[in-house]
Amino acid sequence: MNLFKVGDIIKGQVTGIENYGVFININSEYNGLIHISEISENFVKDINDFVTIGETIYCRIIGIDEENCNLKLSIKNINYKARKGKGKFNETIRGFSPLKDNLDNWINEKLEEIKENASD
Repeated sequence: MNLFKVGDIIKGQVTGIENYGVFININSEYNGLIHISEISENFVKDINDFVTIGETIYCRIIGIDEENCNLKLSIKNINYKARKGKGKFNETIRGFSPLKDNLDNWINEKLEEIKENASD
């Protein structure tokens, strides 16, 4: 079983910034690159306006090179800034997969609850 899947949201640390993209350390085995085209939907004049070296950010996996342990990453259209301190959500390697997996069930449960309350 692979550690990562395309679409997962993961956390990593910015280790380098070049004019073409951002290097991210994911763990002791995997590194990633956010190409400049995957930083924003808008024109990116200076990557340093988005991230700084040493900063921890969230990234979406858009490609995986298992042989070389490299990930193609994106921060487009996600809240990529990591919050300081503990949030009320536990971080997992699966990113938003639990939300995707359970959303339909939660919606159906709530609809049933609403129907039950309406008939009372």
